[in-house]
Parts: sequence; structure tokens; C-alpha cells
Amino acid sequence: MVPSLPGILLQTGLWEIIGHVSPLTLVVILILLAFSIYSWTIIFAKWSTFARARRADARFLRAFRKASGLDSVMVVSEQFRPSPMVAVFDFGYEEVSRQVKSRGTVNNKVALERTLQLGTSEELAKLERNMGWLATTASVSPFIGLFGTVLGIIRSFEQLGQQGSSSLRAVGPGISDALIATAVGLFAAIPAAIFYNHFGHVIKEIGARMDDFALEFLNMTERTYGE
Repeated sequence: MVPSLPGILLQTGLWEIIGHVSPLTLVVILILLAFSIYSWTIIFAKWSTFARARRADARFLRAFRKASGLDSVMVVSEQFRPSPMVAVFDFGYEEVSRQVKSRGTVNNKVALERTLQLGTSEELAKLERNMGWLATTASVSPFIGLFGTVLGIIRSFEQLGQQGSSSLRAVGPGISDALIATAVGLFAAIPAAIFYNHFGHVIKEIGARMDDFALEFLNMTERTYGE
């Protein structure tokens, strides 16, 4: 009785199979593993960054709403530094300080709004850093794995032609190459796609909160320097 391919995989073991793959398929697998490792590094880093940003935003917003004015917020803002809202506040506070220093009041609200928007855009750009790599991994890895799959099938046909036999042992090595390349490609792509979409929603949420904070900053400025 001819053993099935899953039985052969279980008997030989994954590492033994990888040790017998063709050099070109091994290169494909190593490339995919590099994509996967770097993607997971980005995922863990982003997860930590977004968690800190959310916590710091919530704490800073509470302090901002309790403050009596922009100057008092500026004094305590350093302790909330991981917060993207603090960076937006810094942009706005610098513009307010320039206008007050030169004119004695804030009379150019359009310039202040633009400055706050610039601060928001800069913080969003920081949050989106390396997100492109996750998108690239999610979209490219399956095709790299498919390339390894094609190489494995080609190897199977070569073995079939050389041995003149259609037995599973003749085509097994090439098929195992194909399956391993496909599996590694999916292993790299699926987490990257999941977390790219998840982090995209998180960034939109943080961006919306920064836009709302900009409105609160404008309100406080009007209360403090309104005519």
C-alpha cells in the first residue's frame, strides 16, 4: 500500500522536509520568513505604540479639560509626551504664542486652524510609518509563495520524467516543496493583512480624536483671548 502524502510529511518531519527542498525553493522560503519576521516586529511595535498613545491621549485630554488656560496645560504637557494630542497642542500653542507676542491677541484664527491641522498630519504620518511594509507583505507574500509552488510542481514533473514512474515517492519531494512554499507564503501574508486593517482603523480613530481636540483647543483659545 502506497503511503499518503500527509503520512510521509508526518513521518519525515517538517525540518527534514525543508532540509531536502531544492535550493531555489529554499531561497523563496527564506525570503518569506524574512518578510514574516520583520512584519511581526512591526506588529508588536505598533501594538505597543498605539496602546501607549491611547492611554496618554486619554490622560492628557482629562488634564486639558480641567485646565484654566493654555499656559497651565503647557506646564504639565511634558508628562503626557507619548500622546499625539500633546504634539498637536505644541503646534497650536506655538502659533498662539507668536500671535500674542506680535499683536497682543489671537486675531488670525485661520492660521491657527492650519497650524493645528499640520500638527495632526505630522502625527498621523508618524503613526502610519512602516504600515506600508505590512501592506506589501500581505499583497506580495502569496505571490512569492505561489512562485515556490510552481517551482515545486516543476520539480515534480522533472522527477516524473527522469524516473518514468507516477508513484507518490517520485513526485512527493516536488509536491512537498510546493506545499511548504504555499504554507509559508500564507503564514507571512495573513497576519500582515489582519493587522494592517486593524491598525488602519486604530489610526483613523486616533486621527479623529486629534481633530476633535483641535476644536477644543480653538474653543479654549477663544475663551482665553476672545475679544
